[in-house]
Amino acid sequence: MFRIRILPLILAAALTGCAVGPDYQRPDSAASASGVADAFSEVPDGWTVASPADHAPRGDWWTIYGDPVLNDLAAQVDVSNQNVAAAVARYRQARASAQEARSAFFPTLGLSYGASRNGSYDKSTQAVQIQNSQNLSLDASWEPDIWGGIRRQVESSDAGAEGSAADLAAARLSAQAELVQDYLQLRITDAQIRLSEETVVAYARSLQLTQNKYAAGIVTKADVAQAQSQYKSAQAQAIDLALTRKQLAHAIAILVGKAPSQFALAADPGWKPALPVIPAGVPSQLLERRPDVASAERAVASANAQVGVAKAAFFPSLVLKASGGFQSASLSDWFNAPGRVWALGATVAETIFDAGARSARSDQAVAAYDASVASYRQTVLGSLQEVEDNLAAIDLLGKEVDAQNDAVAAAREAERLALNQYTAGTVDYLNVASSQTTRYASEKTALQLVGRQLSASVLLIKAIGGGWDGNVTPQLAQP
Repeated sequence: MFRIRILPLILAAALTGCAVGPDYQRPDSAASASGVADAFSEVPDGWTVASPADHAPRGDWWTIYGDPVLNDLAAQVDVSNQNVAAAVARYRQARASAQEARSAFFPTLGLSYGASRNGSYDKSTQAVQIQNSQNLSLDASWEPDIWGGIRRQVESSDAGAEGSAADLAAARLSAQAELVQDYLQLRITDAQIRLSEETVVAYARSLQLTQNKYAAGIVTKADVAQAQSQYKSAQAQAIDLALTRKQLAHAIAILVGKAPSQFALAADPGWKPALPVIPAGVPSQLLERRPDVASAERAVASANAQVGVAKAAFFPSLVLKASGGFQSASLSDWFNAPGRVWALGATVAETIFDAGARSARSDQAVAAYDASVASYRQTVLGSLQEVEDNLAAIDLLGKEVDAQNDAVAAAREAERLALNQYTAGTVDYLNVASSQTTRYASEKTALQLVGRQLSASVLLIKAIGGGWDGNVTPQLAQP
């Protein structure tokens, strides 16, 4: 009678009771705990700090560079990149896992059919007695979520699926950023190759001039050797740049899901670098934008729910069972009253001794939660560092480019004067070689600095979350 009276109370608790364990609250990041600044410290002079949600590029963020070829290549990443495809599969797996956890809210139904034929020897009749039996049964069992363990498991699985969605966004952003970086560096390498080819032509003219002077007895053999060495060295550097270009093209091919032998990217002599201005936003808005931060925060939510799952194991479980069906010697007797069978039951179980196993699992869950909080805070700090680093890089590299351009102009003038003086016979070829080497190195350095600026701009976009918009339900590419 006590069981019958207490059963409705248990069922009511299962339907309306609160889940054990702590309810989730987003932890303070290490930065916010000490007070997140209203702006980054490394914002370049003249920049206006703006909200990424309002001004920074989203979606096809690479279009900010205004390059149609780049736009086409970057769009292929979402469809053909194999790392992104793997991330899509992991997201689908996490989503299915969440659905599996949610199924525990509902009863389990099973249908079974059996038939048997038994024989035994009866001594009294000295005959074999044959017995037939056929049964059809529908069984149901349900474990009410009295203490909220299932609800906590569903919370954990849902948070895991959302974290996997953020991981997918991070994988896409990483592949896109890598492709944009490689593409821009390939174009800078093309510019360096053109500079190298022009330098080889200029060195060839200097070599011819020196050979003519040597034939006329004006200069020594040493001047010819110096000019020859300079010319061959420039040719070697041009070959090395060609190797760099091939490697960058191969990297781009892999990022768009193609074999290097099936991919080619023609040079674009009219390409000119365009450095976009990217408002970085304030740190608090950054935290809502980056997919890796979102993934780390969802991991905290999942770990918090697992604490509730572990604590629910300390309480008794209730399983309700019911079955009904037919059992008789022949199918025709199933629908008669003697052929009908049914059963109802309830089982309450509680572990009274487990040598501390449940306590250990609870401690593990709490420790895992603490670890996920620390990882989340470290991710936040790392994201802030990446933004600060690239803001500083863009600012200082811009100043360095200005200074280097002045150096290039001075080196060109020095080369012009040295060539005029050499032609007039007032200086030896060593002065010409030195001025030409300085000019070539200065122009090459200027191009390298522009490449570093472009890379820093890509990394800044990646650092502020790129095309991430906080949507934890990504659109999957259709096969």
